[in-house]
Amino acid sequence: MNLESLNPQQLEAVQHGKGPLLVVAGAGSGKTRVITSRIANLIQQGINPDSILAITFTNKAAGEMKQRVFKMLSGDDLPSPWISTFHSFCLRLLRKHINELDYSREFVIYDSSDQLSLIKQCMRSVDIEAEAFPPKTLLNHISGFKNDFILPTDIDSDNFPFGAKMKAAEVYPLYQHNLKISNALDFDDLLIMTVRLLKESESILERYSNQFQQILVDEFQDTNATQYKLVCLLASKHGNVCAVGDDDQSIYRWRGANIENILNFEKDFTNTRVIKLEENYRSTQVILKAAAGVVSENKNRKEKTLWTQNEQGAPIIYYR
Repeated sequence: MNLESLNPQQLEAVQHGKGPLLVVAGAGSGKTRVITSRIANLIQQGINPDSILAITFTNKAAGEMKQRVFKMLSGDDLPSPWISTFHSFCLRLLRKHINELDYSREFVIYDSSDQLSLIKQCMRSVDIEAEAFPPKTLLNHISGFKNDFILPTDIDSDNFPFGAKMKAAEVYPLYQHNLKISNALDFDDLLIMTVRLLKESESILERYSNQFQQILVDEFQDTNATQYKLVCLLASKHGNVCAVGDDDQSIYRWRGANIENILNFEKDFTNTRVIKLEENYRSTQVILKAAAGVVSENKNRKEKTLWTQNEQGAPIIYYR
């Protein structure tokens, strides 16, 4: 594997050994290349591929990451590292161990249509009018509870004194109870059940925290509270987490992303090494200057200054 084409900051991130690593990767700074090169380098340094877990958010991104790593290691007869989305990884664990939570391993996963039918049934049971409180809205709030790792046993509708969120809090325990009766999970349950599994079973936590000696998480700014808990549990023995992301690119708060995960990473993982990728390979100087003017107004951000060796570029045209 050739590392000569990496810039100094990229190389530093790729060759980092043990301990927590936060890679603050500005837009167009080659973060995917850093992640895949780091995985390949770990393997070439003798780390068992089966002890490497790399997590991203889409199947497409996971597939591309696998292809890049395979290409870098072409000719090496080695097993593949674990590269997947959060949900795929959790599904894999739950198929083996969900019986610890009193579910059958043959559980089904409800799609959006199944969820809608179930929430309507639950709403009828507790006399919640669908015309006043649309079922999809209540499902969105329940999804929000799960993204924030709020279990049905923790929910208190008194904390939401009015509106759809209050009604969602009322129906959430029944919705979850009926899922269990059907030996079913919804998409968010894949995450929350895996966190429960690791928290409630010391032997399973011991097994996987020992197995995964190097954990890499892409798009860290988009993680929610439940995903963050999962990463912390898996890394609880060694702290070997490489978190890659950019707080300036966090746009998914509406679906549960918590920007505090990346902003507070150094507090939660002591002795974190922070590396900033600030050289942009994608944009012109004009674009970067304009973007810097926008993000400089953001509050609670990690300071970074993107620059490029690219040409000045055409002026930006805007319309009022």
